[in-house]
Amino acid sequence: MLSARKKKWGWTASSVLLVLAVLLSGCGNSGSGNSGSDSSNASPSASNGQASAEARTIKHAMGEAKIQGTPQRVVVLTNEGTEALLALGVKPVGAVKSWTGDPWYKHIASDMEGVTVVGEESQPNLEVIASLKPDLIIGNKLRQEKVYEQLDAIAPTVFSETLRGAWQDNFLLYADALGKKAEGEKIIADYDARTADFKAKVGDKLNQRVSVVRFMAGKTRIYLEDTFTGVAFSKLGIKRPDSQSHYKDTFVEEITKERLPEVDADLLFYFTYETGDGKGTAMEQEMLNDPLWKSLSVVKNGKAIRVDDAIWNTAGGVIAANLMLDELYKIYGIEA
Repeated sequence: MLSARKKKWGWTASSVLLVLAVLLSGCGNSGSGNSGSDSSNASPSASNGQASAEARTIKHAMGEAKIQGTPQRVVVLTNEGTEALLALGVKPVGAVKSWTGDPWYKHIASDMEGVTVVGEESQPNLEVIASLKPDLIIGNKLRQEKVYEQLDAIAPTVFSETLRGAWQDNFLLYADALGKKAEGEKIIADYDARTADFKAKVGDKLNQRVSVVRFMAGKTRIYLEDTFTGVAFSKLGIKRPDSQSHYKDTFVEEITKERLPEVDADLLFYFTYETGDGKGTAMEQEMLNDPLWKSLSVVKNGKAIRVDDAIWNTAGGVIAANLMLDELYKIYGIEA
């Protein structure tokens, strides 16, 4: 997620001992998780009778990882990474919980039944991860750099560099690590073909200016180019209002109630980050009931559309990207 919660990192003596115990107990049927280990060490999947293959070296944000055979027990530590695995037909043995949901977003919940929760993106539970005996861990430098070495001691670990608008590059990295490079390239090519189809069919409607607004606990933000939605809009040719062109940051512009006129546009999408404490919803209601919001031309014209926060922003992966595109086809009246 874009707005990660800040939490303290650290290992207790007991957690270190537990992880070491798990590693030692599994040494008879698994290879070293260290990315610099000898490629002759067999992965758990190979020793369990799965088809073995020559070790592959995957370059990633923290260096290189050597992966033996086809990973069978994968732990994933980002929300967008979870979507990548599912899209590639891989069900993880463990995953960090969705930023909203209990514990998964609604649009992936049925596919995640039986998957073990291994903490949150900002604080994965290393003891639980080790207990799952993974043969591959997928994570992100921005989120988990501080615990990379501990993770890499458990199993070969592949990290993407960053998040925000990088989901396509990350997806291809994960696909390569899973031994599904060709499948991954096809999924991205299919998505790109859909965006090109939308852009070709939308016609003069691309002249419309579109705002994206997010309500959070105590905050209202305009979402810009360097966001999940923003990257998709750039590919689709969807443009922002001229009133937003002066912002210094390309990520988000946080606004007060008095600045609501800056979100006026031909079309406006808004979504709310609600964690369950009601604060995000309270901010949404406060803004939507304000006279300034009601006075916006886009609101008066019935063109302010509420969409799902998980799909339009928070999940940040390939499944959400395609679901968002499905909605845009319908909203713009285009036949897919």
